Amino acid sequence: MSFFAAKGIVLYNLDHFVMFLVAVMLFGILVIFVYNRIYIGRTKRNVIRQKAQNTRLALVLKAGRLRIWKYVLSSRRYHFLSEEGSMEQDYSPIEFSQFYDRDDFESLRKGVFDICEGKKKTVLVSLLSSSKDGGYRRHYEVTLSVDKSDEQGRVLSVLGIQHDVTEEHRRIDYVNQLLMRYQTVFNSSLVDMLFYDNKGVLKDLNERACEAFGVSDRSFVLDGSFLLKNNPMFEDVEIEYMESTRTSSIVDFSNYQDERYHIDEFGLKGKMYYESTINPIRDADGKLEGVFMAGRNITEMVESYHRLQAGIKNLQQVTSDIQHYIQNINYALRISDVRMVNYYPNRFTLEMSDNISKSQMRFSQLRCIRLASPRFRRAVSSALNRMDHQTHYNINVTIETELRDKKRRQIWLMFNLVPIIGQDGNVERYFGLCRNLTDLVETEQRLAVETKKARETELLKQAFLANMSYEIRTPLNNVVGFAGLLTSEHDESDEAAFVEQIKKGTNSMLLLVNDVLLLSQLDANMVEYTYQDVDFAQVFESRCQMGWLSVSPAVKTTIDNPYENLVVHIDESHLGYIIEKVCHLACLFTVQGRINARCEYRRGELVIGIEDTGIGIDEATLPHAFERFVRDGQNRLCGTGLDLPIVQLMAQQMGGDIELESKANNGTSLWISIPCEAKTIEKRHADKAFNSSENILL
Repeated sequence: MSFFAAKGIVLYNLDHFVMFLVAVMLFGILVIFVYNRIYIGRTKRNVIRQKAQNTRLALVLKAGRLRIWKYVLSSRRYHFLSEEGSMEQDYSPIEFSQFYDRDDFESLRKGVFDICEGKKKTVLVSLLSSSKDGGYRRHYEVTLSVDKSDEQGRVLSVLGIQHDVTEEHRRIDYVNQLLMRYQTVFNSSLVDMLFYDNKGVLKDLNERACEAFGVSDRSFVLDGSFLLKNNPMFEDVEIEYMESTRTSSIVDFSNYQDERYHIDEFGLKGKMYYESTINPIRDADGKLEGVFMAGRNITEMVESYHRLQAGIKNLQQVTSDIQHYIQNINYALRISDVRMVNYYPNRFTLEMSDNISKSQMRFSQLRCIRLASPRFRRAVSSALNRMDHQTHYNINVTIETELRDKKRRQIWLMFNLVPIIGQDGNVERYFGLCRNLTDLVETEQRLAVETKKARETELLKQAFLANMSYEIRTPLNNVVGFAGLLTSEHDESDEAAFVEQIKKGTNSMLLLVNDVLLLSQLDANMVEYTYQDVDFAQVFESRCQMGWLSVSPAVKTTIDNPYENLVVHIDESHLGYIIEKVCHLACLFTVQGRINARCEYRRGELVIGIEDTGIGIDEATLPHAFERFVRDGQNRLCGTGLDLPIVQLMAQQMGGDIELESKANNGTSLWISIPCEAKTIEKRHADKAFNSSENILL
């Protein structure tokens, strides 16, 4: 019983233990559940709080322009952190240094190493960015501190908080610039400062005002007796009703005798020009508390301005006179065809101009030499060489150039240069004038030619007179001799021969005198030419026939005239005279054979040709055929000795020319060309074009 009772007690106790154990387990589960709920809720709240903190941190970082990065010692790399604290991007030291100025980055590295080595706990480093943003380099302030350490206290990573302080620096720079400007303005604005109280009593003034008003002792003017209304410049100002005013005053202190102004004590004399600004100072109720005045004495400025205006007026007058003088010089240079010349030995350059204000032409040495004509190039080279050696003597040279003027004449220039000596005693340049001597040289050359011609003419006249006296004396002697025979005893049957010889000599003398008179008129340009429309086809044949009146019976004459009508504008009288003369000369030197005359109009010229088969002209006499009283190798005259010179002069004065070809015993060919205008040209038919008009005079 006791066993069972004991067993029952044990079982009873075991049940209670199991129940207790179950209760404990249930309580534990309940505690765990409650704890879990509390932990989960706290975790959620922490997450929410963390998010809020991250949001606030992000706002703080963004508002404060902050960035966070780490330097991990083990990897030796830099890591930028995101706003949540995660690794955003890592950089090697070389890559990370690209964000900053090289020298500043060295300071940053030194600060990192000081923290890693335990030398410092925190380091503040200022850096500049390597690139520019909007024209400015950004400024950063980086605070370095320990991020993590191991159990031995060794630093594992360094935390860097980077603050962008660019705007602060810009504001500081701006403020410094403003302060510098204001300080500069304040220091440079030396104005008079005066302060009056509400009763107009002078209470203070600065040193500048003392200097302006001649005050040597400030205490003397601050004793309460100096009033604003006693100041001559502000005596009309009503202080009670004063407003901010800008004034300008002109005061003549020599006219002020009032003792209130103390003019004599301050030593003020003469006129003072003064400008000022008066500003009343009032309280909130508008009650006047004082008057502040800032001004300055502008007497010297005004007088300087007056002197400046007078100087400007004088300068303008002088400038006008100089310009007028320069214009006169330039006008004189242009009118006189003179150029100013400057030669610079250091630059080897010659400058010429007809304007005193500017250079118009520049020539190198080679150009100067090439512009001279070949026979003067040595002289130009010599003059340039002397100037290159900086000789102190004047340079005078006259040269003929390859340049030509409007009349196609080679230009002659005369240079007269003097050396301009500098302060060092060396020649700086050569200055002078260049004159155009072309007209003068041409005049001298013409004078020389005319002198030579005059001498030749004189000799020619002497020869002409000698020849003429000889040529006239010969027929005159015949006339005189046969006339003497008529008066002496003679046979009557000889009288007819005597009279014939006298007629012949008289005719020769008459022809010679007529030719001399005509030649004299031609030499003096006294022959007048009358041009009119003439049918030259008819005139040509008639004039040829008249010239051949004395032709020998053994001579055959022919005329080649291809024109039925040839109306030209020409002087028919003198051209007919030329044709008759040439045809007559051909008759004189052609005893047998033929004489041919022909004409042709081509290219504005009338060409006449006379050919014969007479005795011709020898080679030695041909070049002198158009000279006066020329005789051939057999001492024979050509006609009167003046025929060909007359024909040549007359043809030339009509604007034409004459050519002569001849050989001894082979005949003579003479061509005359006269310019004229054809009105009508009508040629003969083909069967008549070359039909010669033959005429054998019996």
